Amino acid sequence: MPPAKRDSSEPLRVALLSYRSKPHCGGQGIYVRHLSRELAGLGHTVHVFSGQPYPVLDDGVVLEKVPSLDLYNDADPFRAPPLREWRDWIDVLEVAGMWTAGFPEPLTFSLRALRELRRRAGDFDVVHDNQTLGYGMLGVNRLRAPLVTTIHHPISVDRRIELEEARGFQRLSKRRWYGFVAMQRRVARRLAPILVPSTSSADDIVREFGVARSRLEVVPLGVDTSVFHPRPELRVPGRVVCVASADSPMKGVATLLRATAKVATESDVSLTVVGRPRGDGPTAQLVEELSLGDVVRFEHGLSDDELGRLLASAEIAVVPSFYEGFSLPAVEAMASGTPLIASRAGALPEVGGDAACFVSPGDAEELAQRMLALLGNPRERDALSSAGLARVRERFTWRAVAEATARRYRESMADVAAAPLPV
Repeated sequence: MPPAKRDSSEPLRVALLSYRSKPHCGGQGIYVRHLSRELAGLGHTVHVFSGQPYPVLDDGVVLEKVPSLDLYNDADPFRAPPLREWRDWIDVLEVAGMWTAGFPEPLTFSLRALRELRRRAGDFDVVHDNQTLGYGMLGVNRLRAPLVTTIHHPISVDRRIELEEARGFQRLSKRRWYGFVAMQRRVARRLAPILVPSTSSADDIVREFGVARSRLEVVPLGVDTSVFHPRPELRVPGRVVCVASADSPMKGVATLLRATAKVATESDVSLTVVGRPRGDGPTAQLVEELSLGDVVRFEHGLSDDELGRLLASAEIAVVPSFYEGFSLPAVEAMASGTPLIASRAGALPEVGGDAACFVSPGDAEELAQRMLALLGNPRERDALSSAGLARVRERFTWRAVAEATARRYRESMADVAAAPLPV
């Protein structure tokens, strides 16, 4: 049955879906936490349905655990679960996907979430999918539940960048791992409305996924200024900070390491990367190759306050990515009053505007020269700090994100209520 009409001021019951929700890194978990908190602050009831890793949520938001076999746990990745842990055919599908070198979580979470929503039909006014884009989401549409989707950026871009970096057997392995992208492309074409964080991301989704531009609506993301704000007394001379998945080629950490090695020959510099590289992975190998053991350190598992203090302690923050659909780390750096250097790629110029310095993605020499120039120029750092703070206050607040999202919920509910019943 279609949802009952609700008064425009009446609080909504929201089911927010996220197939994995790392709380402090990766945009999905951060998005879920802050959007759910602000929606609850507006008076709505929010239930977050998530697989592992589960998100950190604020008071007033309900976590509905949708457990998987947790095959990609950071502490025990690609584990072989004993048969006693297998519960149903979806678990079989999940294990089969992993054993054949794929990444089944978007599909299997979508199927589990659909099962839960069928069981709880009538409990929610609107369902919001945070970039799962699994086939189960088409089942949600058939329930005639208003469905709003967020796509941060098309994962096909990640796939292309990683394939360009891969060699030999790695290329075959990467192609198989990213096999779920074909599903996401098919599903995205059948969904509306879709919320995206930037015009750049919208353009990429149209190009990569073939989604009609009329189905997309830009709602920029926000930043928690109670955590990310200037703390001038903490500034450490020469400190550079980068928040990124350390081994992901798309994040450009290798470029930053090579640039830092050049800077270290001319200036006192220390680099902190918030991300955990594999001990035998390419990032750890490059640190050893460049003899950066005394210059670079990696942090992970930081609390919100620890991350906020770290960003505010740096003289420079760098986002060296080859692509970003938005970049929360860029906005968090600006909110911390930390001068930002970013790649001229994806949505980064749109996010940073005139409040950041931009360099060519992948160009370690250009990045090194920009880092040296900024480290040696306190006046320019102060100007960038002030510009970044002003830009955040003007454009990027989570309350505005929640208000715009709730408006779209109501529009979607009205569209579903007005649509004719299927024959």
